[in-house]
Amino acid sequence: MDFNDSPEEAAFRAEARAWLEKTLGQPGARTGARPDSAEWLQTAKAYQAKKAAAGYVGLTWRKEVGGRELSPIYSVIFGQEEQQFQAPVAPFSIGLGMCIPTVIAFHKPESVKRYVGPALRGEEIWCQLFSEPGAGSDVAGLKTRAVKDGDDWIINGQKVWTSGAHYSDYGIVLVRTNPEKEKHKGLTMFVINMKAPGVEVRPIHQMSGGSNFNEVYFTDVRISDSERLGEVGNGWNVALVTLMNERLAVGGSAGPEYGEILELARNTPSPSGKGSLLQDQAFREKLAGWYVSAEGYTLGKYRTMTALSKGQTPGPENSIGKILNANRMQDLANAAIEGEDHFGIISDADLAPMQGAFHNAYMWAPGLRIAGGTDEILRNIIAERVLGLPQDVRVDKGVAYKDLPKG
Repeated sequence: MDFNDSPEEAAFRAEARAWLEKTLGQPGARTGARPDSAEWLQTAKAYQAKKAAAGYVGLTWRKEVGGRELSPIYSVIFGQEEQQFQAPVAPFSIGLGMCIPTVIAFHKPESVKRYVGPALRGEEIWCQLFSEPGAGSDVAGLKTRAVKDGDDWIINGQKVWTSGAHYSDYGIVLVRTNPEKEKHKGLTMFVINMKAPGVEVRPIHQMSGGSNFNEVYFTDVRISDSERLGEVGNGWNVALVTLMNERLAVGGSAGPEYGEILELARNTPSPSGKGSLLQDQAFREKLAGWYVSAEGYTLGKYRTMTALSKGQTPGPENSIGKILNANRMQDLANAAIEGEDHFGIISDADLAPMQGAFHNAYMWAPGLRIAGGTDEILRNIIAERVLGLPQDVRVDKGVAYKDLPKG
């Protein structure tokens, strides 16, 4: 494909960049607000409202649901420009990148109309409730049950590692509705009100000092059957749509860029005491490796862009991007902190270089290697579905969920 913008795409990029400069100031400026703070969330909601009013949300979605029906390349272009401005988009990435597309695909038209508008404008935030204490990357092994009661379902169980649940208004939840079926075939997905009676959110304290992840408990939570996404028992196929979008979104997760660590290296003394860190041969070799990895990911993503431009669904190759980015983020942040020598122990955003961005990246990277599928799960997907290697032996095939050994 031609990597250069067409005249129309170049005009859109210039228009988007001008709007971002007017709204957010100069590229690279960080808000200074601690993630998950009330100030951070308020700033993000205000930005999202302006972004929606300007028509830069849901660029590829149908017009009847609030989109502009543009080619996916325009969404990519805006994302490229927006990332340079450190835009506060994190609270909405799960909802608009994973949950709402699933709602649009599987919910009733009147419900789609109800949910999409507030989500686009940042008035309502969504989370995704899949993982459980005994079923992380093995999503189909979940235990949370939903039992039919008239026109409603009663949900009991627990989810864990749910990002943003503590400030979310709604979520999509995958539950088991038929334990007599194989574990992949007895699942159903619903939209759930996170403020409903019986929903309890417990933030998990992280080593970074934040609490972005949560445990979520359901005790006799009543959900109307009208909030079901897809057919009863077809939740796994609905979840696959969500998971494919998740791996595409998580694969591009933001963190300190190659250029930022290059700038840090220019202004940090070398451990040898001779010149800057940028002149240290061992560090230069690492820089080269990160650059090659980043360029490889970028070129690989062009394949996804090509598929999207043809109206095709992103394939399993998106798993490659998440493995590359998560591991590079961890390695890059670790090298930056070590390069700062004893100053590297300073994580205070007011004192540390780049407001502690490398420290935040280092502490977030292990979570990114789990979110959206662990490295091991994604390597299996790449091996089986991209390279065509034999599948792992599965002893649960053809066995009802209720008959599987439980730890």
